[in-house]
Amino acid sequence: MQVNAPLTQKYTKNTQFKMQANRLQKLLEFLESEPNDEFVQYALATEYLKLNDTAKALEYYEKLVANHPNYTGTYYHLGKLYEQLDRKDDAIKTYQQGMLITRQKRDNHAFSELQSAYNQAAGLYDDDDDDY
Repeated sequence: MQVNAPLTQKYTKNTQFKMQANRLQKLLEFLESEPNDEFVQYALATEYLKLNDTAKALEYYEKLVANHPNYTGTYYHLGKLYEQLDRKDDAIKTYQQGMLITRQKRDNHAFSELQSAYNQAAGLYDDDDDDY
């Protein structure tokens, strides 16, 4: 029995899209019942990003930072999205804001990740490691 590869790929893509659409629908239902749940908002932002809807992802990440500033996981992903959108200054400010909050919360792991992203975005790391 021979499998038709293009047909299999098309089926796989359609199945993945339907699964993502179902996840998105479920998350929107959760948000409707719990509109202030920061985890649901974060999950929605991440899901929209997976669907390449950067405008919606940005909207949810920015709302999270404004309304739930202590939800520290947002800063890294919002900063990376700003970088992807060629908004480097916004990315750097976001990393800085996240570093302040993670330092206050004594969340060293999140602080370290934000600091690394900040250093890279700010050009503090030299990509030319050939000197050693």
